[in-house]
Amino acid sequence: MQTADAVVIGGGVIGTSIAYRLALQGRRTVLLEKGEIGAQTSASCDKAVFLQSKKPGIHLELAMASRQVYEHLEEELGTSVEFNPSGGMIVIETEEQRERMLEFVENQRKGGVPVHLLDRKETFERQPILSRHVVGATWCSQDAEVNPLLLSQAFAAAAARAGAQLWTHTEVLGIRCSQGKVSEVLTTKGPISTEIVVNAAGPFASAIGEMAGVSIPIKPRRGMILISERVPPFVNGVLLCSQYILAKHRPQGDDRSKKMPNPYGVGLSLGQTETGNLLIGGSREFVGFDSTPDPKLTSAIARHAVRIIPALARMRIIRTMIGFRPYTVDGLPIIDEAPEPKGFIIAAGHEGDGIALAPITGLLVADLLEGKKQFGRILKHLGLSRFALTHQH
Repeated sequence: MQTADAVVIGGGVIGTSIAYRLALQGRRTVLLEKGEIGAQTSASCDKAVFLQSKKPGIHLELAMASRQVYEHLEEELGTSVEFNPSGGMIVIETEEQRERMLEFVENQRKGGVPVHLLDRKETFERQPILSRHVVGATWCSQDAEVNPLLLSQAFAAAAARAGAQLWTHTEVLGIRCSQGKVSEVLTTKGPISTEIVVNAAGPFASAIGEMAGVSIPIKPRRGMILISERVPPFVNGVLLCSQYILAKHRPQGDDRSKKMPNPYGVGLSLGQTETGNLLIGGSREFVGFDSTPDPKLTSAIARHAVRIIPALARMRIIRTMIGFRPYTVDGLPIIDEAPEPKGFIIAAGHEGDGIALAPITGLLVADLLEGKKQFGRILKHLGLSRFALTHQH
């Protein structure tokens, strides 16, 4: 029988980051991934590491801590992940949006983010492709970009060098417990005896939780991104619109409700890959794991994008990408040990912030297993019990 000190379930940016940190601690670590490394949620997202889109408070603190790790991550992992501190912009289309963004900017600055409100002239100087109706934008020099596929592969390779085993194309069939503790993970490649299981399965985290009798309030929120043909350098840095921020922070509800002005949660996110393809997003809706492309949604994203950046109308879309973000009600991930069984760790629920928060998540889980010596104050806010409290009120 295979034995391990820790089994990490999920080989995306979160799982690989955790496997790397646990292997560095000297733990015999096995990473399980049902497909290829980074091929699920991590492969169907944009490449933004945005600070200014995060809610002030613990969310922003997490993102800033993670951004610090990014500064030297390529050096640490010994390979390029196409990290580019190119800065980021949130486009403002109306005076009403500007009013709301004024308050948002003020809160971000209080939280320590170097974000500035640009007037029209400054906005067009930075981003000449914008439509003339745009009234301004916010700008943050600390926003950056990274390649999510290279990131998960770099973490996985570094984990393997540190001694972790990577089992790809391996499904988890069950989790056995004895005397209130995790004891075994059953997989399609045989059982693994272990006392620690880390559930980093993203949108599939609640199904893995059920195997251990743990209820995890994470559900999939579908997002779509359009991918263009390769074009010469087009966009400066990463770009969001203020409608994207409002859709992201909107309270939970049925995204398909006909009464909503934005039924698919559409908001522009735009980035460009090193190869020249534009990633044009995005949407947010609750439809379970239904990945059927919706032509109405595709055209809603395209229409919204062209309204803000008219030149996009001349570009060909070569494919669409649908992914599922692991959603929690308060927008924060869960990084905690379940009360029972002992040894069952949850590290999921990052929704659209998995890429931004992957570097810090590995460090948080490693610290959790060491007794919260370094990040105790942050971990206190990411516990599973916070959801039980909300149900009681």
